[in-house]
Amino acid sequence: MRLESSWRDYWRKMRGTTRGSPPRVSNEEMFWSWIGAFLGITALAAAGQFLVAGSDLLLLIGSFGASAVLVYGAVRSPLAQPRNLLGGHILSALTGVVCWKLFQHVPWLVPGLAVATALALMHATRTLHPPGGATALIAVIGSPEIHNLGFWYVLAPATLGPLILLVVALLINNLPRSRRYPEIWF
Repeated sequence: MRLESSWRDYWRKMRGTTRGSPPRVSNEEMFWSWIGAFLGITALAAAGQFLVAGSDLLLLIGSFGASAVLVYGAVRSPLAQPRNLLGGHILSALTGVVCWKLFQHVPWLVPGLAVATALALMHATRTLHPPGGATALIAVIGSPEIHNLGFWYVLAPATLGPLILLVVALLINNLPRSRRYPEIWF
């Protein structure tokens, strides 16, 4: 009887709660989130075009879109703070590169290994930043150009990109009186 009850409780958890939808943010919050994301991603794209033109050091990877949502749209979230933004991407990139170098001969294993290890390291170092999982994944499933970067991938894009996003976040998120960024540094 106890096993049957536990099994029912397990499936009941998947119903969710009755809390309803998240609250709507103000138009001002939407405006500043849009401005921050636009300027942050545009700064990355421009820096990539002008600073490293003609090289394989891309400054714009998909995981930075998710970072922009956190850093400009959820400025008070612990996951959006500088420690998490920088540490999450750097540790995850390093993890992805190491996993690729060690296990590229087992292509079905390396993506899961890279993301899971990056997640564990972010937890252990208190730098949890969900887009970091994508940064690790990009390191292992990316193009041959990404793989050829090797440990340079950790520097550009995974360190330089979040630094640019951080500078824009510091400048933009502190313009309105209703916002303050960061909540904590380290």
